[in-house]
Amino acid sequence: MSAASAGDAPRGSRYGQAVFRPGQAGEGERIDFGALAYDDITMARLRALGAGPGWHCLDVGAGTGTVSRRLLDEAGVASVLAVDRDVRFLAERPAPGLDVLEADITAPGAVPGRFRLVHARFVLMHLPERDDLIAALADLVAPGGVLVLSDAVDLTSDRTPETPYTAVIRAMWQGLRATIGTDVSWVPSYPQLLRGAGLVSVAAEIHVPPLLPGSPISRFWVDTWERSRAAMLATGLVDGAAVDAAVRYLDSDACAALSAGMLTAWGGRPADAPTP
Repeated sequence: MSAASAGDAPRGSRYGQAVFRPGQAGEGERIDFGALAYDDITMARLRALGAGPGWHCLDVGAGTGTVSRRLLDEAGVASVLAVDRDVRFLAERPAPGLDVLEADITAPGAVPGRFRLVHARFVLMHLPERDDLIAALADLVAPGGVLVLSDAVDLTSDRTPETPYTAVIRAMWQGLRATIGTDVSWVPSYPQLLRGAGLVSVAAEIHVPPLLPGSPISRFWVDTWERSRAAMLATGLVDGAAVDAAVRYLDSDACAALSAGMLTAWGGRPADAPTP
């Protein structure tokens, strides 16, 4: 599907349908650029929370499986169930201890069992069933286990200096919200939502990768804008020349902007808690 046709999708479409289709050439590489920008931070947090030998883990919206495989290879967990609505990238790279399930996490009973670690990154921000889904994911956490959620936070505001980047990133968020329902405005409420789901020892942190020419995060944004270009143009906030200018800006020494941050929040289920 061309970038032009993506923006013509009706409101109510979902991630992977109107935009970011797994079958579109280069989509796996786009996901992997994001992984290069964030995986080290994610793994450091999961290791700090105790992920290691003997743990059975659930990776929701696993994408190309980079976190799932690093949990097995680096943390030495016992197993990882990697779940996605389209598992083509996961199936391309099987690994010992990695189980793959093609399922819609929003469907009741989509994932069987309980897990010491339940992890989802850049998933809930695209789903309208957010509150119910957090409660459902919390129910999948075994006693003594932990739920870890990461999503994007928009760091632009009406006080942010105007740059080619900020103009396009604002149009991107608005275009994605209109096209596939992406909404990052509620992400800072994760700690309260985790506590409301009955979890304890709740905390959160934010990581903002630097926008450097040729860096993985800069290449991720360029690919993301190309795939969502029509949705951005449909907002009327930018035109094609503005998107092109933002791409050049990211690859220049003039770039002075904050990328969207990744907020990671976590909470645990007490070891003596009854199984839901």
